Amino acid sequence: MGTFISRFIQIIGKGCAILFPRTLCSIVQKMLTHFYTGFYSQRFAHWGHSTITYSALDMKGLQYISVGDATVFGKNVQLCAWDSFLEQHFTPNITIGDNCHIRANSHLSAINSITIGNHLLTGTNVLITDNSHGMTIREQMSFPPTQRPLTTKGPVVIGDNVWLGNNVCVMPGVTIGDGAIIGANAVVTHDIPPYCVAAGIPAKVIKQL
Repeated sequence: MGTFISRFIQIIGKGCAILFPRTLCSIVQKMLTHFYTGFYSQRFAHWGHSTITYSALDMKGLQYISVGDATVFGKNVQLCAWDSFLEQHFTPNITIGDNCHIRANSHLSAINSITIGNHLLTGTNVLITDNSHGMTIREQMSFPPTQRPLTTKGPVVIGDNVWLGNNVCVMPGVTIGDGAIIGANAVVTHDIPPYCVAAGIPAKVIKQL
């Protein structure tokens, strides 16, 4: 968007702020949220009752994604189920349960399977992926990452009532048990048992209940 147009729109916004109460902004935001929800919801394999999404950064392969009831996706979320990449073909699946809250700037990416239970709470900037761009071998590392084949070490499974802190990365082939808490900035590369607290890079159990 050009500088002139951007400034013009900002001037309109300032004028509205003077002329109208703050509640108008809240009403407009709610209307936009319902617009985005309506725009995307029909494209999913299943979209639950009272589930909503704010404006997304990227949505791909929605026909392979099922979402339960009363789940909320924050702003700039990326939901990507890849059935093809370069000359590869996949049968991806992403299943998200009821009452999950996936906060802003989070990224879910699947070529295999991601299964999330009920009542997941994430912080912002969370990555959940079952794939990576290539293997750590010289032949592939000599190519740009976007030109490397996608690989997977297995599906990702996240149980019920899990809490993922800000900037957590859940890597391919990982299972996180029910009730687990993963501390901020952790990188989960191995299975985490139920009802424990894990943190660090790579994530390790620091408290087991």
